[in-house]
Amino acid sequence: MPRQSRLSRTAARAARSQPLVSRAAPALGARDRRPVIAVQDVTKVYRLGTVSVHALRGVSVRIQRGDFVAIMGSSGSGKSTLMNILGCLDAPTGGRYLIDGMDASKLDEDELSDLRNRKIGFVFQSFNLVARTKAIANVELPLAYAGLSRAERRRRAELALRSVGMAQRVQHVPAELSGGQQQRVAIARAIVTNPALILADEPTGNLDSHSTKEVLSIFTRLNDEGRTVVLITHEPDVAHQARRVIHLSDGMIDSDLPAAVLQR
Repeated sequence: MPRQSRLSRTAARAARSQPLVSRAAPALGARDRRPVIAVQDVTKVYRLGTVSVHALRGVSVRIQRGDFVAIMGSSGSGKSTLMNILGCLDAPTGGRYLIDGMDASKLDEDELSDLRNRKIGFVFQSFNLVARTKAIANVELPLAYAGLSRAERRRRAELALRSVGMAQRVQHVPAELSGGQQQRVAIARAIVTNPALILADEPTGNLDSHSTKEVLSIFTRLNDEGRTVVLITHEPDVAHQARRVIHLSDGMIDSDLPAAVLQR
């Protein structure tokens, strides 16, 4: 099935008995329980000549506002296909997908592009920063697409970079930043539009253990502030930073459990 190109994965790290990043329990009643994501009996079939490849087989899942969900699965499990559908980068063959109450199947390409820019903050394994472009300008890009003034773009970008600890690196281009710093710039770009959903695809896959801990602590803090985070990963110790872990196998949900249960 089609897959997004990726840099070579780092060697898999062993699962940990304790979370990489500690966190406080959410305050009772602190989260709005309206769903940001509602996937209803979604299927995805790829046609390869006379062969049909069933990437997703009747997947249904609801992700509430303020949730922190990790989606796991081995190669070929369907997790990348599900990520592409959640990010409105691909359409399901069957079923229904609503994001923040909007039915993605009823939107044309221009509307989907606008939805991705306003509702979804993407974070990728390979950072996807624009080379030879300063960090501040990289973070401003989604705001430029949204038509904000130059002054407002700069103000919001500076706030986003400050929130991820990159206030002293705003004038640096990607080649002048470490992998962990580049990923923090990418997270700032993802949150600068205040999206309904932060969708992170293997965000620690190219990072060392120290940078992994730093990046995960940012996602944890963003979630504690009420942001909805969906993280795609194949690493158990990364997945266990979430509040909930969904495991896919052969295009179906194999389990959907609180992360605390899996760590016992």
